[in-house]
Amino acid sequence: MSATKALYQRLHLWLRHTDYNMTIDLKTYQIQLAQLVALPSVSCGVASWDMPNLAVIELLASWFSDLGFNTQIIPLAQTGKANLIATLGSGDGGLVLAGHSDTVPYDADRWQTDPFKLTEKDGKLFGLGATDMKGFFPVILAAIKPFLDKPLKQPLIILATADEESSMSGARALADMGKPKARYAVIGEPTELVPIRMHKGIMMEAIRVRGQAGHSSNPALGKSALDAMTQVMTELMSLRSDLQLKYRNPGFAVQTPTLNLGCIHGGDGANRICGECELHFDLRLLPGMDNEELRTAIQNRLTPIAETSGTDIVFSSLFEGVEPFDEPATSELVKVCEQLTGHVSESVAFATEAPFLQQLGMQTVVLGPGSINQAHQPDEFISIDQLEPAVKIVQELIRKFCFKS
Repeated sequence: MSATKALYQRLHLWLRHTDYNMTIDLKTYQIQLAQLVALPSVSCGVASWDMPNLAVIELLASWFSDLGFNTQIIPLAQTGKANLIATLGSGDGGLVLAGHSDTVPYDADRWQTDPFKLTEKDGKLFGLGATDMKGFFPVILAAIKPFLDKPLKQPLIILATADEESSMSGARALADMGKPKARYAVIGEPTELVPIRMHKGIMMEAIRVRGQAGHSSNPALGKSALDAMTQVMTELMSLRSDLQLKYRNPGFAVQTPTLNLGCIHGGDGANRICGECELHFDLRLLPGMDNEELRTAIQNRLTPIAETSGTDIVFSSLFEGVEPFDEPATSELVKVCEQLTGHVSESVAFATEAPFLQQLGMQTVVLGPGSINQAHQPDEFISIDQLEPAVKIVQELIRKFCFKS
């Protein structure tokens, strides 16, 4: 028996005596997801790829407004970018159901179908963002219908953000604003309905070495940026070894922090001393580590190299980074999600908006339909058999956290 079928049967037996219908209307789900997929909302650090997400936000706002939610569209500094906060009920507790409205770029020539036209085949729904993560919003819409005529004791808040796939500017803006406020938050990233309570942080950094070009026949005529960069890379690899000796978390498949030297560019000819060289690298930090502390440690290791080589070494961030995420295993939300899904909470390697929601004071878990294995690649899809169990889980979360004082 598949894990999804086992979960469905468990939920069916547990919830069959409740007084509301929890069967998803697949046709309605497909219509809603098709409309979301049809609205391009690529988020990318490369300007030629980056797109507004406002059309998606406005569509979601209209749907939730029609259901009685108080909707607030929050424009961001970037033109055409916005977040949505949709609220039903009031109180000082409650539940946030969160997702991002953007997608990654796509390789149109590698898709077997139109990435902006939802296509059903073999029990799967194909489309850009179908699983990561536009497909979560129709799950929410299906889940909330039985509750619309029932008075909530605590608020239900729907959150849709911008630019999760690039800068996470949407989540950062919300953290800076200090809202929304609630007690619990579930982010519907694709986890195959397994609750996630930990993920690593991420930093993407750049180091540029500026030396002096000259004729290669005489090293004294210049200062080689490549020679200095070899020292930089040696120092970074030494730092990596030090971090992996100091930090370890058995809750992760890769139990140590990682540092990857991703790409390097420098020089313009074999017969010229290299005048400039740039390295890009990323780091994945474990919970308990701090991005800014690590940046300081790197800077401290670069300064002596600059002094001895006579070069200028400039260290900068390619984006602001995301802190590691760790929700205690003992938290109420983790325990409830484990009970609902029948799965012990786990960790993932990818980063999410969870640290920003934690900054707002909420217990936070990442839990949603679909698999990360289908995200960020051609022919992205969400499996239909994930949808009804997802709706049931979301309904029970609402029942637990919005109907009890």
